[in-house]
Amino acid sequence: MKQLRITVAGQTFDVTVETVGGSAPLAAAPAPAVVPAPVAAPVPVAAPAPVATPAPSAASGSGTPIPSPLAGKVVSLDVKPGTAVKEGDQVLTLEAMKMNTVIYAPKAGTVNSFCVAPGDTVAEGQPLAYMG
Repeated sequence: MKQLRITVAGQTFDVTVETVGGSAPLAAAPAPAVVPAPVAAPVPVAAPAPVATPAPSAASGSGTPIPSPLAGKVVSLDVKPGTAVKEGDQVLTLEAMKMNTVIYAPKAGTVNSFCVAPGDTVAEGQPLAYMG
């Protein structure tokens, strides 16, 4: 029988182990003194800053909004403000998860203004443009 001291995950245990067979007994080294490691105080983690979505100006807020169907990045504005469009015409392109999504005019009318520019990050439901 051997008396052993084992440390697991910072906790020390004294155990007795039975040796089996004809192996020669090993010289036991003195067990090192166990000194608990200092525990660092938890560091508070700051909440991430909210992503600011640009608020449309009074001039760009006239008409029917074209909302973003998903969160993503504006790739291109495919028409100019003042352009007359038919329902289903391509207005702008968003990129999300490495895929482009074309945004179409929800009705016939004129694109009054855009609330975004290429490279802007947008949230789902955020107005992309206004049309009249």
